[in-house]
Amino acid sequence: MSNERIIFMGTPDFGCAILQELLDEGLNVVGVVCQPDKLVGRKQVLTFPVVKQKAIDNGIRVIQPVKIRNDYQEVLDLKPDLIVTCAYGQIIPNAILDCPRLGCINVHASLLPALRGGAPIQHAIIDGYEKTGVTIMEMAPRMDAGNIISQKGCIIEEDDTYGSLHDKLIVIACELLRETMPSILAGDHQSIPQNEDEVTFGYNISKEEERLDLTRGYQGVYDQIRGLIPVPCAYFTVEGRKVKIWKAEKTDEYSEKETGTLVFIDKEIGLVVDGRIIRLKELQPEGKQKMNAREFRNGAGRNWEGKKAE
Repeated sequence: MSNERIIFMGTPDFGCAILQELLDEGLNVVGVVCQPDKLVGRKQVLTFPVVKQKAIDNGIRVIQPVKIRNDYQEVLDLKPDLIVTCAYGQIIPNAILDCPRLGCINVHASLLPALRGGAPIQHAIIDGYEKTGVTIMEMAPRMDAGNIISQKGCIIEEDDTYGSLHDKLIVIACELLRETMPSILAGDHQSIPQNEDEVTFGYNISKEEERLDLTRGYQGVYDQIRGLIPVPCAYFTVEGRKVKIWKAEKTDEYSEKETGTLVFIDKEIGLVVDGRIIRLKELQPEGKQKMNAREFRNGAGRNWEGKKAE
């Protein structure tokens, strides 16, 4: 086992996979920093971040500052040699960045300088990228702006969703971290600055971005739908009722109806965009469970043929 004292900072599933990779490699993880517990669901159940549960299962100390920029002494007290972060969710202060002798590295789910920010995987699909990947970088005071240590790419397939691309990138991230860690621990890794002229951003998805934007055109609407599956799901409204889209397919079917019109086809339901039809395969009307297109057409949407989605 490596003797270097490592702190891991991360919160969601992607971070949990990186923490597990560090443990699988026999590294000395002395602490885990994650976001505070949250109230989840209609019953407001207090829920651990998945990273916290992973740490507890492995007997690792957990630190959960509400605002780490003001509350970081516990991190410094652990005297880390290296800090590894992935999808932590807060800006890390200079006091922490300057602390470890081997520095702080971040595992980011894009090919930087493209898609800096908190939702790079979703935006890679929504914004029409053909390729994305994972970057390991030195951390800097500005968001995702540090020097690049290593990268590995991934083609975005036409049927990829946020969920499927997320899972592919986890595998790539773990492979890349395994390849890169020896030089980082040895203190002799190489890095290169990012090209600031090529920077793009993938900020966290806003509530407004969840609503289907029918002005994006056929491919753009399809990309928005699949880029938000399964979280948080794109939605449209009909007669004031919200409907989430859980699964959709491009087709070669055409319609002369206006963009936004719902049409019935083969006992299913489609959405017309620029004269072409996107089949809506799984839907969730407001207040109900998700259902396949046939169930929707026979139930909540039975009178919606020809209605306009907004």
